[in-house]
Amino acid sequence: MFLNTPGRATKLKKIIYLTISMILGLLLSFIAHALIEMAYLTGNLNHNQLVKFYGGCALPPFIQLLLLLIGIGGGLFLGSFWWQKIYVERKWLKKKEDTKLK
Repeated sequence: MFLNTPGRATKLKKIIYLTISMILGLLLSFIAHALIEMAYLTGNLNHNQLVKFYGGCALPPFIQLLLLLIGIGGGLFLGSFWWQKIYVERKWLKKKEDTKLK
C-alpha cells in the first residue's frame, strides 16, 4: 500500500496534498510554541523575574504570529518540495526501478 507507485498528478490531489502539509506545519508550530514558552517561563522562574502575560500566553503577540506564519509557510514549502519530487520528477519511482535493475 505505501510502496505503490504514485498515481497521476491532478489539481485536486495537489490542493489536498498542500493543505494537509500546511496543517502539519501549523500543528508543529503549536508544539514549537509550547516548547519555547515553557523554556521562557522556566528561565524567568529561575531568575525570579516577573512575566507579562498577553491573553493567557507569555510570548509577545509578534512572536506568536511569527511562529504561526513560519509553521504555515514551512508546511507549504515542504508540501511543494515533496510534491515536486514525488509527482513531477517521480524520484521514488525512478529509484525503485533502479533497484530492480540491479
